[in-house]
Amino acid sequence: DLRLLSSGPRCGLGELCLPPIAPGSSIMPGKINPVIPEVVTQAAFQVIGNDLTVTLCAEAGQLQLNAMEPTLVFNVFQSMDLLARALKALRSQCIRGITCNREACESSVRRSIGVATALLPRIGYAAASSCAAEALSRGCGVLEVVEARGLLEAKELADLLSPETMLYGQGGSGATAVV
Repeated sequence: DLRLLSSGPRCGLGELCLPPIAPGSSIMPGKINPVIPEVVTQAAFQVIGNDLTVTLCAEAGQLQLNAMEPTLVFNVFQSMDLLARALKALRSQCIRGITCNREACESSVRRSIGVATALLPRIGYAAASSCAAEALSRGCGVLEVVEARGLLEAKELADLLSPETMLYGQGGSGATAVV
């Protein structure tokens, strides 16, 4: 998810900004590569391979004797070490430096068709669905369509479609989320 959410800079989701660990991409100067998430993924792939080795070694045992035990133990310890180092790098070189691309997130919310759901109690399903369809076909936000149609007062519309209201309910401050 970190790789996908930080994709960009212009044609991806770009919701998150990862810390720049390595110089830009060789094929796309200026791009921040998701180096640490990729390292963690590679470590996980190695652990998956080690797991198969451990499984095969365990199956190779006969009665109370398993001559494959050294390979089994080696792969378990290698996996533990890989995961520990990968998670340490993820925490210190990635997670601690992640920032939110507020503009990209706000733009996605403004242009979201799904916000029409918040209008259902006030304008009904048919009108909300029609507004969502028009917003999608015109490439604009639902708010613009509802405003143009004069279905709600501007302040009520802004309140209904504010991310804070959708997350926490009317007049919510974020202290308790509506579930």
